[in-house]
Formats: sequence, C-alpha cells, structure tokens
Amino acid sequence: MSVKYNSGRGEEGSFVEKNTNTMKRILLFSTLTVAGGVLFVNLYNSIVDAPAWGADLPRSIATARAYYQTVNPGTFFRAVSPALQVLSLLSLVLHWKSHPSLRRYLGAAFLLFVGADAFTFGYFYPRNEIMFLTAKLTDVETLRQTWQEWSRMNYLRSAVVLAGVICTGLGLNGSYTRQPQSVFTVRPEPVR
Repeated sequence: MSVKYNSGRGEEGSFVEKNTNTMKRILLFSTLTVAGGVLFVNLYNSIVDAPAWGADLPRSIATARAYYQTVNPGTFFRAVSPALQVLSLLSLVLHWKSHPSLRRYLGAAFLLFVGADAFTFGYFYPRNEIMFLTAKLTDVETLRQTWQEWSRMNYLRSAVVLAGVICTGLGLNGSYTRQPQSVFTVRPEPVR
C-alpha cells in the first residue's frame, strides 16, 4: 500500500510514483543537456576548427598538428559520446512501459546517437588520421581533399545529432503530456 497525496493541481498518485517520474525526467533533462553539448562542440568544430585547418594548406595543418599534440577534440568526444549513449539508453529503458510514442522517440534518439558515433568511427577517424598523423605535409592535394570531405560531412553528423536532440526533447515533452504506465501504479480492486 502506498501513501496517496494530492499535488494541488488535480493530480493524485502515489508518492513513489511521483518521485519515480521526477527522476525519469531528470534523466531525460540530463540526456538532453549532454546531447546539446555534443551538438554544439560538433558545430564549433565545423564553424571554427575546420576552416582554420584548411585556411593555408599545408601550414594550417602543420599548426593544427602542433596544437593537438596534447589533446584534441576527439578527447572530448571519446569521453562524452559514450556517456550520452548510456544516458540515452537508460532513458529508453526507464520509459519503456510509458506511452508508446515516448518509446519511439527515445528509441530513435538512442539509435541516432549510436549512429553518429558509428559514423565518427567509420568516416571521421580515418580522415583525422590522414590530416593529423600520416599524410606528408608536402602532399597538399591529399590534405585538401581529406579536409574538404571532413568539412562537408561534419554538417551531416551534426544533423544526425540534432535529430537525436529533437527526439529526446519530444520524449521529454511526452513525459509531461502522456499518462505514464508505471510499475508503481496502484490500481483499485474491483468492487464485488
């Protein structure tokens, strides 16, 4: 038996249920915050870093190589992207029994975040290696082509992450507007 309370807004429910929904929403807000951070750092790379890398090839790449000796943007993404995926998966799992539209939005967000990371490993890491590690500075044409490919496709990766952010936001909105089906819901016993 759980303790009932009235929030004063016409909502009655168990104390445990209300706190559980609050914790789920905090997790959704956290997911949305981290996803927004990944998106904006990715956009920063497109707007600030990438143009600087290609501004005066090969000197601009030589400067970037020297600058990135200790850390590089990948350091941020290697830490934060897995955290985003874990938060997104937890959000999906904890809202699994909620309204089906929440499940769809949060499932789509999770798949988009994983897809963006898979895209990073398959497409961007090889180009990062060419630009910042293996290509000779005298091979300007290879550097230019790799930089252009990287620059163009990073906007697509940003769009994928943006779609994940939007899906997470729609899931968060749905958590307020849909009636959740919680495992803690106390159903009245039928009258005999």
